Amino acid sequence: MNQRLAGKHALVTAAGAGIGRATALAFADAGAQVLATDIDTDALHALAAAYPSIRTQRLDVTRPDDIAQLVASHAPFDVLFNCAGYVHAGTILDTDEQGWQRSFSINVDSMFHLCRSVLPAMLERGGGSIVNMSSVASSIKGVPNRFAYSTTKAAVIGLTRSIAADFVARGVRCNAICPGTVKTPSLGDRVRALGGDEEAVWRSFIERQPMGRLGTPEEIAALALYLASDESAFTTGTVHVVDGGWSN
Repeated sequence: MNQRLAGKHALVTAAGAGIGRATALAFADAGAQVLATDIDTDALHALAAAYPSIRTQRLDVTRPDDIAQLVASHAPFDVLFNCAGYVHAGTILDTDEQGWQRSFSINVDSMFHLCRSVLPAMLERGGGSIVNMSSVASSIKGVPNRFAYSTTKAAVIGLTRSIAADFVARGVRCNAICPGTVKTPSLGDRVRALGGDEEAVWRSFIERQPMGRLGTPEEIAALALYLASDESAFTTGTVHVVDGGWSN
């Protein structure tokens, strides 16, 4: 077992499945005391049952008061992994006010409130690492029918770089991960929601990948672990693309 995060306290959002779950496990395996949060209590119970060393707590990241209460009720966090996200499908003409606001609430506002809540203790302790989940579908690459999603994920890149610039001299680092298409339960849910030939939809995802396959949650978690650890102590304000060459 590696101990790259030994003695550190880590907060992970959307830890019930997919990239969030894989990252919570990677952090715990690296010696961190992990608080895994999600809105899905069943997923959290399953995670806690399988990995008793990981603490779990329900958190709706769209509720600022709940975020503040959670952060205040736990030991100061050395690591924050903002993984919660929402994928709205469609062009600008398909995006109504509700979809627009929901996209920003989950994808951007939640990171604002979480970063703002954990930062004071990080600054007081002289350091910390914030890792934010963005996407290749952002300012990096235009992807059809991902208007609201791409707009919010571009905002995450700006948020990340701004925090990094403001606190670089005070020991707090902030970096973003921009995955391409990753085979997660949430992607499976979106494929099923489309109806029709699911195998054909999966093939279409794979065929657009230069590597001929989708990414795995564990591959993204490995990068999150590196950015959370002191191994990346000279890295801040960066945008890490992990997309199998899709954006090249």
